[in-house]
Amino acid sequence: MSRTVDPVAEEAEELDEAGLRPRTLTEFVGQRQLTEHLAIVVEAARRRGQPVDHLLFAGPPGLGKTSLAGIVAAEMGVGLRVTSGPALVRAGDLAALLTDLQDGDVLFIDEIHRLNRAVEEILYPAMEDGKLDLVIGKGPTARSIRLDLPHFTLVGATTRTGLVTGPLRDRFGFVGRMDYYEVVELEAIVLRSAGILGVPVDVDGARRIAERSRGTPRIANRLLRRVRDFVEVRADGAITAETARAGLDLFGVDDLGLDKVDRAILDVLCRRFGGRPVGLVTLAQCVGEEPSTVEDAYEPFLVREGLVLRTPRGRVAAPRAWDHLGLAPVAMPLDGRRTADC
Repeated sequence: MSRTVDPVAEEAEELDEAGLRPRTLTEFVGQRQLTEHLAIVVEAARRRGQPVDHLLFAGPPGLGKTSLAGIVAAEMGVGLRVTSGPALVRAGDLAALLTDLQDGDVLFIDEIHRLNRAVEEILYPAMEDGKLDLVIGKGPTARSIRLDLPHFTLVGATTRTGLVTGPLRDRFGFVGRMDYYEVVELEAIVLRSAGILGVPVDVDGARRIAERSRGTPRIANRLLRRVRDFVEVRADGAITAETARAGLDLFGVDDLGLDKVDRAILDVLCRRFGGRPVGLVTLAQCVGEEPSTVEDAYEPFLVREGLVLRTPRGRVAAPRAWDHLGLAPVAMPLDGRRTADC
């Protein structure tokens, strides 16, 4: 399913998102245990006058991994360089970044599990010894040189911890796992973001947005901006419980935080296939998305909320999915086969 993207609107939304990011650990809402550990690590490094040890943040997208990287740089008073694993195609790309760092800088690599293996190999001596090994030339005339690098902190972020290779993961001094947020935490985030955006919102309105945000701050901020648009056009500009509910319903976000594609997945499993197991490729074709998009972007939330079950024979709608669609569930045995009385 293709969609038209307005580059101007997309850039404006990215700038909006950047403006909503917390800048200090005290402003960061949620992830209490992780931020407490991180505060100790940062303060200890600051007292020793050394860069923070290399950090790896793991967890689903939109939970604040990029924000934490920026906070570490701000707390230490150093520069922040941002890149991503897929952007570092050649070893020279990473070498150019590393040699351009200033002493103590933070280098943030998003989706670090997608690093090219040749690029990853360069990181090992850089992280451990502060050295950069390069091969100059080809064939018999090739020679290896080793360059000294400034002291730096590598902050890696990954949504797929299992795909980070063991040698790379072991070189991080601190690994933090980020979990989904509670509604009360998302409510606080919505209230803070509304204050920055200058949007009048009451507690009940913030709670309605938080309840439909799928435990993710990025989604909460996105829904807040859409409700802001709604109340500016269709209401008096203030977000209340009623206007928040009306705005979210208009944009297709229901009480569980499901959007159009989520409901299409449940509809395919329940109505079109009548409760029978459905393979990932078939399911993706039915909803007009790529299999990887369904598996990575939609399925984790549906599984976590107990709406979809993964079985050896395919995806199956759970009883809660039938209830959400207002349908009577079809009895299914544990192995995913239809029972004789279905």
